[in-house]
Order: sequence, then structure tokens, then C-alpha cells
Amino acid sequence: MPEHGGDSTEMERLYGRPNDGWLDLSTGINPKPYPVKDLSSDKWGALPSSKDITRLCDAAAHHYGAHDASLVMPAPGTQSLIQSLPRIRQASRVCVMSPTYNEHAHNWRMAGHDVLEINDLSEVSSHTDVIIVVNPNNPDGRRLDPEHLKSLAQGQAAKGGWLIVDEAFCDVTPELSLAGSAGAAGLIILRSFGKFFGLAGLRLGFALADTTITGQLSNFLGPWSVSTPALHIGAQALCNDHWTNRTRQALQESANRMDQLLGHAGYTVTGGTSLFRLVSGDNAATLFGNLARNGILTRRFDYDVQWLRVGIPGRETDWKRFDDALGTPAFKAVGSPFAA
Repeated sequence: MPEHGGDSTEMERLYGRPNDGWLDLSTGINPKPYPVKDLSSDKWGALPSSKDITRLCDAAAHHYGAHDASLVMPAPGTQSLIQSLPRIRQASRVCVMSPTYNEHAHNWRMAGHDVLEINDLSEVSSHTDVIIVVNPNNPDGRRLDPEHLKSLAQGQAAKGGWLIVDEAFCDVTPELSLAGSAGAAGLIILRSFGKFFGLAGLRLGFALADTTITGQLSNFLGPWSVSTPALHIGAQALCNDHWTNRTRQALQESANRMDQLLGHAGYTVTGGTSLFRLVSGDNAATLFGNLARNGILTRRFDYDVQWLRVGIPGRETDWKRFDDALGTPAFKAVGSPFAA
């Protein structure tokens, strides 16, 4: 099974349980989640209604920049969509631009498709039925030109193929999004709600595509796939432009702060997004161990021992704990950009 961040069980077996618990920096989830308002008890007891779903799709179309809410389909997390897409398409030749989120290649292989992992889009052959890219990419933050992707989608559509663009981290780089082209033939866009809004446990994500594809996905997932609380919280958050704009700025300031901390400690940041940073070099494995011994969980990769992904701390106490673990002088900062 593919490895993921966010699970401290194996770390505790190797390093023991920290006195202060784990500081989990192994995921790319916003450490300062959207402030959810209390839901009335009837929302927890009610099945999702078509009105709730419509309201959420309208909010998602607004937030992502899709021109038509009918092209937006909610799901219980993008992971469910990644697992569903290979199962609504006949056997295909699939190219996944890698390294990237490992569930893409894994699920297409599990569904019996012929999967090739490539390093560059120039390696895509004319016989490829499905192309999968993550933009910006996880874990290295690689960015792909949206205009090139639009052209690629047109080529795929002309032969009945698909281009799947996983935009899980595009909330922090909205200029990269193809959401404005949602509905174009052969183009499927996946959007994660939980990462940017810091509510991964809510399990909410979206597919943006033409109604034929969203209809197939909806039939595959079945009724009531998204909970009533998720519908209400998602709609509330996706409409809050003030929070969105403030959070984008705050995350970028925190990413800059993390780069300075790591740089002062002698580590090289080679990529990432404002939700995570990628350290690369011979000392990456040493950094992983040193942080783990101080109760800080980060994400290493079995395919490249010189890579280490580091998430963004939220509270000032977490920043201090990270800084102390690095063994560097306290970073002089005005305070967390997330401060109220």
C-alpha cells in the first residue's frame, strides 16, 4: 500500500511517544483551520438534501472560478474520486507524471489499467488514453503551464481520452487552476477542500468536469456520499473570500519563515508550496531523524532518500519547538502571521 503522512504509529515504535505528543508536520494541511461555526443538532441528524448540495456546488464554483455550478460534483474527499475514476473507464493506457501523489498510479493499476510513470510530459505517447498530472505537484511543488495543459486536454479529447489535473494544492496558487475551463471535453479537475481549509477530517472534495463524467461519478459513489455537516461547512467556508485571501497571504509568510529557519540551519529548500516545503540533500535523512527524536513528524520518501517534506507549524509554541529541534538560534519574527 502507498505510504502517507499523518500517522505516528510507526514513529512511536521506532522513537517512543514524546512527552508533549507529536507535532505533525508530515502533511500539507493548513495548521490553522477555517473557524467552523457550531451546527444545530438537526444538521447532524438530517440526510443531505438537494438544496444543500446545490448551495455547496454554487459556493465551490464561486471559489474555484468555474463558470457553471452544474459542472461541480462534491465527493467525500478527492481520495474517493481518485479511486472511482479508474473504475468508470474501460481498460486504458495511462501516463502519470511522477513522482507525485502515489495514490494515482496505485489506483489505476489496481483497476487493471496499463500504467506508465513518466518524468516529463514530452514522454507521453500518442497512444496514451489518460494523462494524470498534479499541479502544483506534491511533493516538489513543480508547476505546469495552464495553457499547455489546456492544449493537452484538447488533444486527449480528440481521441476520446482524458486529462486529469489534480489541483489539491491550487488554492494557494489560483493562477495555475484550470477551473475556468471546467466542462471542456476530456478535462477532469480534482479539488481538495481539506488541505487549504485545514479540515481534512471533514472528507470533502470536488470533481469539475462535463456532466457526462460527473454523472458517472455520481452514480458510482451513490446517494448521500457527502454528509450534511460537510455540505454546510463547505458552503460556508468556500464563500468566505476575506478568509481565503488572508490565509493565502499568511501561508506564504509562514513558508518564507520556514525557508529562513531551514536555511539558517544548513538545509536546502528546493521546492514545495506555501502548505509544505521540500528539503533536498544528503542531510535530509539526518534532519528526519533529529526531528523525530524531538517529537516532530515529517514526511520522507522511499524513492528518494534525499527528499524530506516539511509542513508548516501553526502556533508560536510549535514554531519554537521546531526551531529548538533544529538547534538554531531562535528565529526573530514579529509573530505568527496567523495571529488574529
